[in-house]
Amino acid sequence: MAEQWLLLFAHVVLAPATALHALLYKRDPRAAFGWIAVCILLPLGGPVLYLLFGINRVRSHAARRVPRGFSPGFERGDAVVQPHPLPEDLSPLFLPLARVGAGLSRHRLLTGNRVEALYNGEGAYPPMLAAIRGATRRVYLSSYIFDTDRTGRAFVDALADANARGVDVRVLVDGMGEWYSWPRVRRLLARRRVRVARFMPLTLLPPSIHINMRKHHKLLVVDTTVAFTGGMNLGDRHLVEGEHRETGVADVQFQVEGPAVAQLEDVFLQLWSFTTGAPRTATGPAPEPCGEMRCRVITDGPDEDLDRLTMLLVAAISLAREELRIMTPYFLPPREIIAALQGAAIRGVAVTLVLPATNNLPYMHWATRNMLWELLSRGVRVVYQPPPFVHSKLLVVDRHYALVGSANWDARSLRLNFELMLEIYDTALAGELSAHIDAAAANGEAVTLAQVDGRSLPVRLRDSVCWLFTPYL
Repeated sequence: MAEQWLLLFAHVVLAPATALHALLYKRDPRAAFGWIAVCILLPLGGPVLYLLFGINRVRSHAARRVPRGFSPGFERGDAVVQPHPLPEDLSPLFLPLARVGAGLSRHRLLTGNRVEALYNGEGAYPPMLAAIRGATRRVYLSSYIFDTDRTGRAFVDALADANARGVDVRVLVDGMGEWYSWPRVRRLLARRRVRVARFMPLTLLPPSIHINMRKHHKLLVVDTTVAFTGGMNLGDRHLVEGEHRETGVADVQFQVEGPAVAQLEDVFLQLWSFTTGAPRTATGPAPEPCGEMRCRVITDGPDEDLDRLTMLLVAAISLAREELRIMTPYFLPPREIIAALQGAAIRGVAVTLVLPATNNLPYMHWATRNMLWELLSRGVRVVYQPPPFVHSKLLVVDRHYALVGSANWDARSLRLNFELMLEIYDTALAGELSAHIDAAAANGEAVTLAQVDGRSLPVRLRDSVCWLFTPYL
């Protein structure tokens, strides 16, 4: 009886405290209302769940290290953030979207870059390994998943060899992503004396068990001369030919050369300093121009960058005049993005959304199917592409603007994770990616409103239940 009274007392104390915290600090009213209900209605377990998963410890952690209001890269006026100036010779074709990016990113739009799309592990891993093997000064690598299979160990060997010849090698792995393979890559790297750090590791003492606020970046920077970024993790999982044809995950990585490489390196160094507590080191001098593309880095996360990517996506969709091409593995966007897509289709923009027919996370597929009618009823073309599972995250606007990187179109990427995106203003590459999406759509199966409406009652119930958890999937 005494234990029951003690538990009741603990709930009476913790429930109002955690509910009040959610009310004061949650920016989304739906999330705030949900957490308040959980804290109050679930005896003791509700407050415990909120303490483990609901508090944004990243922002609290950052506040202890960074002065309040500090946001590197922006020029502040008296009350509002002043966007970076745009290049004077910028084409009117790029101007509307460039203004949006200037107001959202802490980085400038830079001219003189060259970006190449590398398809699947077969196309991406060889040049990435070659860059590491040829490094002379520094190698910075950040990955959400870093497997320890044959591909992963090839990267471990290349990193260790570079470290042995005096290159400044730093590897940043996510504290949750490192558990996707065994043995964990951190142990293999540490054994080879490679500097490796874990972003928000999962620990029991002190308790730090949270699945949100993960570092989802995929980034390799070598000698401040070449960088690789996109949606591809490191491992055999992204090989899709030969013996891997049935199990592989298709994706696109991007090789970047030119001044934008320094921006990507800056993002890595910022996260490295945050993770390790070490003083922020300087970015290498920006490379000389080597191409004609204009690029800018966009970061998004549950800190000062919150909702930056959502605002960019809404603006990009709203500014489309002829066509929108979207490819993503997970599609559960917030209401404002759904409304923007509906509005674009109503305006006569040809909107094509390409999704995997078979998802590695079935509940994501079920939840998505529950809301597709909203897009189909307004004329958005939705296509399921056949296996292999496609992990690519691509947005192309009017064949002149592309947004690529690590973020999916769901709440986890748009609100809960740290994401890294790259804007590319170039008609040639945007056209190539648009053709890539169109080819996938041509080989896929168009989804019809009749198919969605014709689901059986048990299937509709299952899809609807999964959809209820959209903010947390």
